[in-house]
Amino acid sequence: MAISGFGEIAEHLRRSTVLIRSGGRGSGSGVIWSSDGLLVTNAHVVHSSRPIVQLWDGREFEAVTQSRDSRRDLAQLRIEASDLPAATAADSSQVRPGELAIAIGNPMGFVGALATGVIHGVGPIRRLGSQSWVQADVRLAPGNSGGPLADARGRVVGINTMVAGRLALAIPSNAVQDFLSAGAADGWLGVTVHPALIPRVSSRGKTFGLVVLEVEPGSPAAQASLLPGDILLGLEENPFASVDDLSRALRGRAPRLLRFEFLRGDYSRVRRVTVQLGAHPARSSVAA
Repeated sequence: MAISGFGEIAEHLRRSTVLIRSGGRGSGSGVIWSSDGLLVTNAHVVHSSRPIVQLWDGREFEAVTQSRDSRRDLAQLRIEASDLPAATAADSSQVRPGELAIAIGNPMGFVGALATGVIHGVGPIRRLGSQSWVQADVRLAPGNSGGPLADARGRVVGINTMVAGRLALAIPSNAVQDFLSAGAADGWLGVTVHPALIPRVSSRGKTFGLVVLEVEPGSPAAQASLLPGDILLGLEENPFASVDDLSRALRGRAPRLLRFEFLRGDYSRVRRVTVQLGAHPARSSVAA
């Protein structure tokens, strides 16, 4: 069934969607949340404090990462621009299975690509914890992350985040509004990590760790002399068992010091480092 004005709805949604390049690791998408330069995207799309944002008309801006919550996978950016074509957010609690879903993003380098499908449901997904997701039968690809999932009227019902099976999963728009209302939720460490099990001779078994893949220049991690290849084991007397443990350790607004235990080199000795989170990282040194 044809939808009256669908072309105009899709075009407006395209103009409210941005391309984000951050940290030299490909690109993602974002949504213009307000006309004065407030943008929303996924936390995993933003790998630096000043990502580059490209608008639908080709203009580029250096954005400022105002807040980032890796637990909810959301980030708030700001660009110096006005009169932008902001998207309209819907009440995601009112979304029902069977409704039309529209996704806009920049997959595989195709700017402003559109995909359509239907909503399957809203709620938690088995094995993904208690977080609620807008689940839609929409085809997503790398580069769609952070872009809008909208209803038939072009109102944003979620932020596209990942694919589970054949379903696209989006963070509900109500969760986005809660995130924006709360302000900054995470301290910024400035690392990209990957979970791994590390063989340890001393413990005759394997230890969970987070392998540091990248360290953002000028970040608190860089100030503390952490390097790619280091393995974060946890905070002192509080070992990590998952990536969520690091997210929980970074949660909070206030500047503070965190004392990490980590491995380097032949991994035979546990080292320690103090990292200062906040606006003005202090000089830190790795213990010998």
